[in-house]
Amino acid sequence: MKSGAIILCAVWIGAGCGRCHAQAAQRVVFEATSPYHHIQVIDQQGLRVLSFDGSMETRMSLRDPLTGHFEYIEFFHMPWLWNSNLTNVLMVGLGGASVQRAYEHYYPQTTIDTAEIDSTVVRIAREHFGYKESSRQRVHVMDGRVYLRRTETKFDAIIMDAYAKNRYGSFIPYHLATKEFFEMARERLTTNGVVAYNVIGAFQGWRADILGSVYTTMKSVFPNVYLFPAKETLNVVIIGTKSPEKTDFNEVQRRANALVQARRVTWPAFRSRVSSFRADPPVNLHLSPVLSDDFAPVDGLLRKTGK
Repeated sequence: MKSGAIILCAVWIGAGCGRCHAQAAQRVVFEATSPYHHIQVIDQQGLRVLSFDGSMETRMSLRDPLTGHFEYIEFFHMPWLWNSNLTNVLMVGLGGASVQRAYEHYYPQTTIDTAEIDSTVVRIAREHFGYKESSRQRVHVMDGRVYLRRTETKFDAIIMDAYAKNRYGSFIPYHLATKEFFEMARERLTTNGVVAYNVIGAFQGWRADILGSVYTTMKSVFPNVYLFPAKETLNVVIIGTKSPEKTDFNEVQRRANALVQARRVTWPAFRSRVSSFRADPPVNLHLSPVLSDDFAPVDGLLRKTGK
């Protein structure tokens, strides 16, 4: 799904945690090497963890698979604020299927297509994280951009949580963070469609350059772009909307209340997570380049900010 020593993955949880909580009692349930990752499934302290190359990618409670996940995952429910009738969603990156489980449980009228490049990850999700394909849950074993180029389907939301790894740590695959990619994504969205994109980084300091560049690139394609920073980890989910109507904090609160009262959204933490909404851009916006297929210096940004 995504792809440290301090944990670098789809989520950054800080130096104090150690590398996958190595000091805690743990049991390796499964281990394999795919063309993309060295993969482990680890049980520890009532949680099941999916690890790529020593990082933590997915976390799931063994007692209740709908809980135990990383905080930033919950911001992938925010597209409902701009499209109150989500009927189909594309997820790029499967991992341990935290998002897929949540959408299937809380939104029974919504179908979820997933593009996952690694067939080994698909097998692990099925065998160790309870992922089940159905008429509402479909997986396509291919690169996310290739899938978008080939499909004719229009989606109400596209959720991006795909990471790879190099010597500087985890990074967004270059071809999934360019203006051309976002233009393609926009064309695959319905009228009120939304892109939700997980970025590992901070507003100032560590990886602020990457956050700023992805924001700037999305803003060059989408009329409005908003931010949902996680409190527990250094992750920010960026929302890009096709709607030209600007939204402020009071309006998203009003929409959240209406969605919950109408039982359109039944996920319990929805209103509390909406409070993280930010309409202001990153402070380094004027220094952040638009990334393109010809100019996508993510590796260079990692060299500057990954130490």
